Amino acid sequence: MFAGIPIGDLVFLAVSLIVAGAFTGVLAGLFGVGGGAVIVPVLYEVFRVIGVPEEVRMPLCVGTSLAIIIPTSIRSFNAHRAKGLVDLDILKVWAVPVVLGVLLGSYVARFAPPDLFKIVFVVVAVASAMRLLFASDRWQLGSEMPGRPLMTVYGGIIGVLSALMGIGGGQLSSLFMTFYGRPIHQAVATSSGLGVLISIPGALGFIYAGWPKMDLLPPLSLGYVSFIGFLLFIPTSIWTAPIGARLAHRLSKRKLEVAFGLFLLVIASRFLWSLLV
Repeated sequence: MFAGIPIGDLVFLAVSLIVAGAFTGVLAGLFGVGGGAVIVPVLYEVFRVIGVPEEVRMPLCVGTSLAIIIPTSIRSFNAHRAKGLVDLDILKVWAVPVVLGVLLGSYVARFAPPDLFKIVFVVVAVASAMRLLFASDRWQLGSEMPGRPLMTVYGGIIGVLSALMGIGGGQLSSLFMTFYGRPIHQAVATSSGLGVLISIPGALGFIYAGWPKMDLLPPLSLGYVSFIGFLLFIPTSIWTAPIGARLAHRLSKRKLEVAFGLFLLVIASRFLWSLLV
């Protein structure tokens, strides 16, 4: 036993997190996301096996994901910025509303039922996938990015939903940018910059949100952040993020859209199943 965890479960947890970390890093660079869309479902299965109660399992996955996203997002953003495709003007407009949205989402997490996190994940993932797989460039709200007031609203929405999903905002911000005619490669690159703005306040907010449930959380947790998950994911995810970024710039626009769309459907299906059974 180690801190209340059987040795066999501890080995399973460590190996699963290391392997998943490598996969997460590739996807972070490939899709411009912090990796949360992979981290959350992986952690959900791992924590289920080691017996984390259902009541706290999903928010623990989300909070840990936000903590893990901090270094992977920095690595992914730097890799994309080196390619010259990041639109810093958009990031400056979104910075404040995104952070405020994250703080609001983290506060909601303190009182939200576990299924809320799954429902948000499924709805956003399916909507994003449908647009990527079937609408291509036909779903557009305009040919230019909107003015600051509407961009501020979008930023707040991205922040709230990202906090509840445990993602770095890349999935949502990429969706908004392509709605306004931005190429998918530029959307992916720019979206990678939101990861730090979302993950740092989000992780702190989930530590606060989970504080009243410490008696239900597994050892080595601080609120809804698992430090063993945080520490084991980081090394391989940081190492593999540039690989994904290089791959993204080699793929055609349509191949990148289809790959991202199919990936989102797989993840959404898993959580939808857990809601229904």
